[in-house]
Amino acid sequence: MDDTGELTLVARKPSFGLPTSCPQCLPVYIYLKFAKIPFTLSFNLVYPDSDQIPYVESGTNVAYNNEKGGVIEGLKKAGIVDLDSEASALPEWISMTALASSWLGDAIMYDLWLNSDGSSARKIYYDDLPWPIGKILYFKQVNFTKQLLGLTRENSERREEEIYRRAEIAYSSLSTSLGDQQFLFGNRPTSLDAVFLGHALFALHALPETSVLRSKLLEHSNLVNYAEKLKVEFIDNSSPSSSIPPLHTGGGGPSNWSSKPKTKPKKEKTEEEKKFKRRTKYFLVTQLVAVLVFLSLLGGSEVDVDEDDGDDDHDYDD
Repeated sequence: MDDTGELTLVARKPSFGLPTSCPQCLPVYIYLKFAKIPFTLSFNLVYPDSDQIPYVESGTNVAYNNEKGGVIEGLKKAGIVDLDSEASALPEWISMTALASSWLGDAIMYDLWLNSDGSSARKIYYDDLPWPIGKILYFKQVNFTKQLLGLTRENSERREEEIYRRAEIAYSSLSTSLGDQQFLFGNRPTSLDAVFLGHALFALHALPETSVLRSKLLEHSNLVNYAEKLKVEFIDNSSPSSSIPPLHTGGGGPSNWSSKPKTKPKKEKTEEEKKFKRRTKYFLVTQLVAVLVFLSLLGGSEVDVDEDDGDDDHDYDD
């Protein structure tokens, strides 16, 4: 990735008063805001379950979320922006970063997909899709999350306790490290601040009031004040270093997309709209086929999920 091209962050759409309500996208957005680097913000509504999102384009090169270390690490390795040069060798910073990325990341996934009514997840990922497709993709992600977190019917209670216990440890450690400082380490933000601030803002604004994780975060007033203060400084009142272009609609996947200059003639925009309509129709058809194949392979297991909801809220697989 070179540092001469304009940066474009492709993320999931905004909601809940956040510039992007995706828990993976928000830390990358904040990291670029901390770095005060101009970038264009684009929203991808066509691939809601893609693990490549978020991604950042610079020139002809792209840093994807599903690459080793994620987008932030890709930006650092490419020499685009590295906020961690002074902190990355500190053992405390390394351990805190691991807690925020791993333990708090697991807790967000558990609360978002398994320990709630799913309304937040649907609003973030599937609201723009036809109901049957969104429903199937939602249940696929629920099952994927169970597998990723190692949840079964037998260990569900123990794993839930472990996930929230680790979240409590992470919050306590971060609260102690922060104290009454503006940032978690030193007087400058690092990627740890971006990761945790993204987590905290998502928990406070996107998770429902009944969220267990949200209630545990609210027990640490300095973390809450830290999150809201930085939100005002770097998100709400920051100068508009990003603009929102039309919907990202790359027909062959994210890597084929390029941003559209604002100076394009009206006729070209009309052509883009035609392309978007064609690609949308193609996407809906392919998703419908995927749904039919998914239903035939599962043999109606999703119906069992709905019927079991009253008896077992988590519906863990054996």
